[in-house]
Amino acid sequence: MYDYLIVGSGLYGAVFAHEMKKAGRSVLVLEKREHTGGNVYCQEKEGINIHVYGAHIFHTDDREVWEYVQQFAEFNNYVNSPVANYKGELYNLPFNMNTFSKMWGVATPKEAAEKIAEQRKAVSGEPRNLEEQAISLIGTDIYTKLIKGYTEKQWGRSCRELPAFIIKRLPVRYTFDNNYFNDRYQGIPIGGYNKLIAGLLDGIEVRTGVDYNACRQEYAGMARHVVYTGAIDAYFDYQLGQLEYRGLRFETERLEKVNHQGVAVMNYTERQVPYTRVIEHKHFEFGTQPVTYITREYPADWQPGQTAYYPVNNDKNQALYERYARLAAGEKHVIFGGRLAEYKYYDMDDVIRSALNRVREILS
Repeated sequence: MYDYLIVGSGLYGAVFAHEMKKAGRSVLVLEKREHTGGNVYCQEKEGINIHVYGAHIFHTDDREVWEYVQQFAEFNNYVNSPVANYKGELYNLPFNMNTFSKMWGVATPKEAAEKIAEQRKAVSGEPRNLEEQAISLIGTDIYTKLIKGYTEKQWGRSCRELPAFIIKRLPVRYTFDNNYFNDRYQGIPIGGYNKLIAGLLDGIEVRTGVDYNACRQEYAGMARHVVYTGAIDAYFDYQLGQLEYRGLRFETERLEKVNHQGVAVMNYTERQVPYTRVIEHKHFEFGTQPVTYITREYPADWQPGQTAYYPVNNDKNQALYERYARLAAGEKHVIFGGRLAEYKYYDMDDVIRSALNRVREILS
């Protein structure tokens, strides 16, 4: 009998497995897909590591987590500096003095702040929807060109129909700084995220292609404890109803050129372009290969059985999740952890921190 049966080999499951093995516990990992790593999995083609499930840029202010991941893979010094493309006009992200200078021709932070303050007056009172919330934060021009179309594609509905809380704040910098993140540490594993996952799972028994929820009886009694990182509603066979997600569809293409767009991530912010962004993978690792691979990322309505990406955290879904969480609390010897089991969006560093904390809590 194993001490821990871990369902899922993404970051939460892999970190939990590694730490328990290090503590002398016996561990078996089950993975539904034919590969480990969850959504950070990369596929190598012609020396280029393709982020199969969308761009993953590691960033953190947590020094312990930063040092932890570097035990398993060396990280480069990649800095995320995406570009927004609106009808062929290119703008730096996040919103900073480079953006404002291109948008309005302003040269000083004072001019930019005055322009934004003037445009924010288009909304008075408490914002009633996402459109009003965005305008109240950043003004009409940036909302119209850089937020509206992208957001409507991402969520599949008008910004006037989306709740204001989706955009709680928008990063605005009155400096010429294109670094998207404010975190102290940032980078990409050299050789891709597979190296990180392989290091975490080194020496651990892993079975891929196993759908735990479909064959739970086969594994019943095989371990003293189960760590479940899959969808919480699926664990309970959707007995209270299905939680909602937004989906994504990826279209990857090989191009016979050295450099397609000059940046790893380019957002397409006009509504008429069906994809939200184009990823050119080689730039994550400063590649110089004679060819390149790009991926167009399309938002999609999610259907059960498909890969779930973004939880729809409205009041209805949050209430349903809380009911499932109460059921989960009653499951003896089952630990629920990770973005699907907790129905929340996790940055990579946060999910690693969550797994480390849970292991320490158990072992203490």
